[in-house]
Amino acid sequence: MISEQSWADAQLLWDFHQMHHELRPCSVALGLGSHDLGVAETTAELYKRGMMPLIVFTGATSATTREQMPRGEAVHYRERALELGVPSSAVLVEPKARNTGENISFSKALLEEAGAEVSSVLLVSKPYEERRAYATASKLWPGVEFVSASTPMTFDDYVETIGSAQLVVDMLVGALQRLLLYPDKGFMIRLSVPDPVDEAYARLCRAGFSSRLVN
Repeated sequence: MISEQSWADAQLLWDFHQMHHELRPCSVALGLGSHDLGVAETTAELYKRGMMPLIVFTGATSATTREQMPRGEAVHYRERALELGVPSSAVLVEPKARNTGENISFSKALLEEAGAEVSSVLLVSKPYEERRAYATASKLWPGVEFVSASTPMTFDDYVETIGSAQLVVDMLVGALQRLLLYPDKGFMIRLSVPDPVDEAYARLCRAGFSSRLVN
């Protein structure tokens, strides 16, 4: 059972991790690979709304996606987008990235090789990865404007979709820790973390939501 305090703290982190950007048309969209096929579905929906003329799906496999997506996250994302009516000519696949930094840098190289002119990028991720993706892209791809997007859903709905509140809260905590640690490693720019969010993160760590923390 998750306490009322921990649930409120997790909700605070959930809201913070989303950038709350106003969507606008961009040169290209990056669909960041993960276990969540909803990223591909949201990217396809945004394409059909005219938000971008080109999509890059990026991602290899991981321990959490190997069974669900044996051909690789980017490949399965592409297949889902094509099922939803996105033309094959509008989709590039980057199948090697194994972390957010590689998602960005490998996609950037792929687009340069394809001769695509990129001034703005729509970053499509899981809801709680918006801020991390934005901070990473801003570090690794200077001179480009980034707009963050994800599947619109509430924290409660996402927990129900995943089927494990413990796992979701662990992921929220892990994502926040990376925002605190990774700027010093040169992996991303530093974004300010409000005191109430930092305090909620500390309480959740003390409450044992630690499986996604890095040493």
